Amino acid sequence: MKRLSEDTLVDAVVMLLLLIVGILTLYPFYYTIVCSFSDGIDLLKGGVYLWPRKFTLANYHLFLTDADWIHAFLVSVLRTVVGTTCCVSCTALFSYALSRRNLLFRNTYRFMVVFTMYFSGGLIPFYILLKNLGLLNSFGVYIIPAMLNTFFVITGMNFFSSIPESMLESARIDGARELQIFRKIVFPVSKPFIATLSLFVAVGQWNSWLDSAYYVRDRELQTLSYKMMMIINQSISSAANSEVAGQISEANSATNFTIQSTAMVISMLPIMLVYPFLQKYFVQGMMIGAVKE
Repeated sequence: MKRLSEDTLVDAVVMLLLLIVGILTLYPFYYTIVCSFSDGIDLLKGGVYLWPRKFTLANYHLFLTDADWIHAFLVSVLRTVVGTTCCVSCTALFSYALSRRNLLFRNTYRFMVVFTMYFSGGLIPFYILLKNLGLLNSFGVYIIPAMLNTFFVITGMNFFSSIPESMLESARIDGARELQIFRKIVFPVSKPFIATLSLFVAVGQWNSWLDSAYYVRDRELQTLSYKMMMIINQSISSAANSEVAGQISEANSATNFTIQSTAMVISMLPIMLVYPFLQKYFVQGMMIGAVKE
């Protein structure tokens, strides 16, 4: 098929627009990396845009040798792993149960799920509930309230409803129980949904800082995201910054902004490393390898 000159012009315009959007999207991440490898005092002079003018590893050395930052990083890792596992397990089981047509009071449960997605009690009632449950200032405040997400439940119900009932009936005829059916039949064909849900929940757990600010007072439970927000809300010239960001030493070559940039780069690495392993499930069909009705 012969291409017209108008087609070539349109393709060129589209490529140019995509290039501009790509640069505008990726440059903030690139600039953060540049700042993390830049000398803090030299960066304050300005003029650093594409690469570090004075390259240094002092920021990473300061971050990796500061006990508070490392502890906050480990808390974030533990919270992400435990929170993602609990949320994915509970959401998958609950949404699978609601997707079955023979479930008693199925419509009532569905109405409760949809209602709670649109209406909530508010921040103060939620705080009082957490206090009565004894979750305030504890690691459980990161895990238990996030074990079930109504939006993911609705998505899971739609997904599990597409599984042919004949597959499940054949397993029941062979004597399999519901948990066995879910583990051996439903779960293997649900990897695209499970992988997507895991990624969304993990990113949410990793980036969350509001619960650390509202419900946690113990510094041992502060997450990496919360410590970064503390630095953002502090003035660079404030004397309290040395306590928040760690002891700014290294011959005064590191500043709060470079430490913050370093923490942001390190916080991006886990998600960037996990995403390639889950990406392949996003483009797969929902019933790969399963019997179609």
